[in-house]
Amino acid sequence: MSQLTFAEAEYENKKHKTRRELFLERMEGLIPWKRLEKKIIRYYAKAGPQGGRPAYPLPTMLRVHCLQLFYNLSDPGLEDALYEVESMRRFAGLKLDRIPDETTILNFRRLLERHNLAAKLFKEINQTLAEQGLMLKEGTIVDASILSAPSSTKNASGERDPEMHQTKKGNAWHFGMKVHVGVDDTLGLIHSLETTPANEADINVADKLLHGEEKVVWADAGYQGIERREEHQDRRVDWRIAMRPGKRAALPKRSPLHKIEKNKASMRAKVEHVFQRIKQMFGYAKVRYRGLAKNTSRLYLLAGFTNLLRAEPYMLA
Repeated sequence: MSQLTFAEAEYENKKHKTRRELFLERMEGLIPWKRLEKKIIRYYAKAGPQGGRPAYPLPTMLRVHCLQLFYNLSDPGLEDALYEVESMRRFAGLKLDRIPDETTILNFRRLLERHNLAAKLFKEINQTLAEQGLMLKEGTIVDASILSAPSSTKNASGERDPEMHQTKKGNAWHFGMKVHVGVDDTLGLIHSLETTPANEADINVADKLLHGEEKVVWADAGYQGIERREEHQDRRVDWRIAMRPGKRAALPKRSPLHKIEKNKASMRAKVEHVFQRIKQMFGYAKVRYRGLAKNTSRLYLLAGFTNLLRAEPYMLA
């Protein structure tokens, strides 16, 4: 048994739990670690140790990667945080005498990206929820949100990210990408996720967000006319698409149509909670990497964490 450091001894004797500690305890209990590790182990075992040093255990590196996503940290920023914050070291199962450096953190992230493992981990989290009867399929809410990207050309390539584009929303222009989600209309859990450049019309991606078993689809006015598109001709669903804002504003307040539109808006609000967690709770309102693939990998896991937090009150002990 290794001797406690001064930092560890002080941590043991403190009487107050911080919000970070409470959040990490919460995520420790929610994430199905063993199931996720099984999806990664065969790729991680082949990766081998770096520079002759023994590899860090997979459970440790998976937790380190999750910490990076929880707090939206860069690779060097996470390395510094692991040296500074005892609660983060304990979550990852690390000691001060052996902390993974930024290159090790980078290599693990690239391992997940190279083998498209984030999407598989997202599906495994959803399978865990489905086994508890929480992934419901009667109705789907579809929507999209813009993630900003740097528009400056002051970088090594001297140009903007070619996979990002600009689009106009309201009276403002945005440069970046879109994350499109399909969410169940009961608990608000994400079952489908796609990413595109910001200039892609939401309606063009809707087909990839529907699982095919839903009986009703909810969407905002940007999806008007979706039922007439060729890819949806064989669907037998009730399309509940919002009215154009101008038409809705002209409706009498007490009219039946106004009440119907209000009900649609109330239902669609569930998808906004998803974007609130990804963009505000996890701090991913702005992309961290160039290109869609790396950001998509990150978004899959953030979507999985979002589902776990949303389903927490309904999960079995």
